[in-house]
Amino acid sequence: MKKILLYTGLSLAVSFTGCRKGFLDRTPLDAISDETYWTTEEQLTLALNGLYANVKNNNTIAMDQMGDNSINSSTTDTYRIFGSGNFDPDLSAVNAEWQSQYSGIRQCNVFLANYQRATTVSQVIKDQMAGEAKTIRAYMYMNLVSYFGDLPLVTKPLNIDELYGPRNKRKEIIDFILSELEEAAGMMKKERQTGATLGRFSKGTALAFKARMALYDSRWEVAEKAAKDVMDLNVYSLYSTGKPAQDYYDLFTYKGKLSAGVNKETIAARINLTDVSMHNISRESQVPDQASRYNPTKALVDAYLCSDGLTIDKSPLYKEDTYANLFENRDPRMKQTILAPGAAWGGKKDGNPANTNTAIFTAPKFVSDKLGCVTITGYYYTKYVEVSTVSQVSKDQNDIHVMRLAEVLLTYAEARMEQGKLSQADIDLTINKLRDRVGMKRMTLADITANGQDLRTEIRRERRVELAREGQRWYDIIRWKQGNLLAADVKGMKKSLAAVPAQVSNMAADANGYIIVMTGRQFVDPKHYLFPVPLTQIQRNPALGPQNPGWE
Repeated sequence: MKKILLYTGLSLAVSFTGCRKGFLDRTPLDAISDETYWTTEEQLTLALNGLYANVKNNNTIAMDQMGDNSINSSTTDTYRIFGSGNFDPDLSAVNAEWQSQYSGIRQCNVFLANYQRATTVSQVIKDQMAGEAKTIRAYMYMNLVSYFGDLPLVTKPLNIDELYGPRNKRKEIIDFILSELEEAAGMMKKERQTGATLGRFSKGTALAFKARMALYDSRWEVAEKAAKDVMDLNVYSLYSTGKPAQDYYDLFTYKGKLSAGVNKETIAARINLTDVSMHNISRESQVPDQASRYNPTKALVDAYLCSDGLTIDKSPLYKEDTYANLFENRDPRMKQTILAPGAAWGGKKDGNPANTNTAIFTAPKFVSDKLGCVTITGYYYTKYVEVSTVSQVSKDQNDIHVMRLAEVLLTYAEARMEQGKLSQADIDLTINKLRDRVGMKRMTLADITANGQDLRTEIRRERRVELAREGQRWYDIIRWKQGNLLAADVKGMKKSLAAVPAQVSNMAADANGYIIVMTGRQFVDPKHYLFPVPLTQIQRNPALGPQNPGWE
């Protein structure tokens, strides 16, 4: 019987090729025959574009709410539940993560099993495409192995009635990922893709993901080399237009879109286009008539250094006497990530027609009256917010940055530090480039020693503040074995700083007056360092057992 191949992710396929003549005249994907399909470059391109739908889009941002940087106002939010540790193996969201990643892996396997059949397409082009497919497959295995540990390693198409089989050991999966990414890098061109293939992966993408995977697994030498390989390509550079108070923020708005032609920092992204693939991050961050879905925590706000390079508990510059002063004399990335008084925003909906100054943020709002965005922590995000689209539903076109040069630089610095090799020259090559972009005091080994600071703590802090709201925090907490941070109460600002005291009078607070947003979180070691294998999957395939430790 003739096999019919089904592909998902049509919105991505359209986004990459939607402006090209004849796209709408192509053969529908639900009518693609395995026997006749894999013959032309156009067919391979369409199939490959479908694979890109498996690269996480706006949920990359939502995943930051699994950690301690951010919290959703909804108690039923999946990532809030994941971060709380209060769930069981039968949680549908756990099974959804397993299914979605293996569905994408299956699509990649089909592509890689068939692409060589296009005999009229040059091998160079086919190698490039295969390298992209291998990178996407490795990316999905990275997500899976971080969640579940041991996994079935599936590299060939399965028949519809075949089960995955037993789980391979975590080390074997990671060995495969690293090897696959190295092979993929060798198959792809080093230049960033442009034009009709804008946003598709290249050599640097595979190497950057290899650096991330090696870092996650504490393979410091491998992470160092892969990161340096990306840096030595001389293809990527930090986004900077000489505006230190604006550039970091702009990178995550329309100005930083790959299609704008200025951003050479982003190595992998989900590209979004008008009426093709859009999201709702801006509105959900500052929604004018509801509670924000994304609330920065006190833990994140406190992580930002003062402008003298000292922590808030040591710097004479830090003042907490007013809400506005929390933002003064701080690492400039704070104001470009967390909304500060005086900044433009879209979260105000004023019922008084005589009040025309509704576009400037002044103070947090805690009571819902549909006339302004409500926060549950006292803080709002500005990073990834395109103010002009806050009033519109699902009209955001910001690119979602999945991997950028900043992360590669931080990986290199951390890998060098963990090997005891980090020098001032290394810091200048990596962390100080990030600080220079925003005009932050440079990091020096001499200052760290003189101030009694811990080098590892400061390297990790740099990663946290630079990559805030980019989905990396949970992974970092897990690999650093700092699960206790996830068990802590989630807190917000000090109640005494509220502009309208009555709005916070009934809110719970700790002994120092800080709002307690959520309590009852748990983290059991070693249980919560892995997700449970979904109960549904074990019921379908008992060979996936035994269950991960603590989830039995």
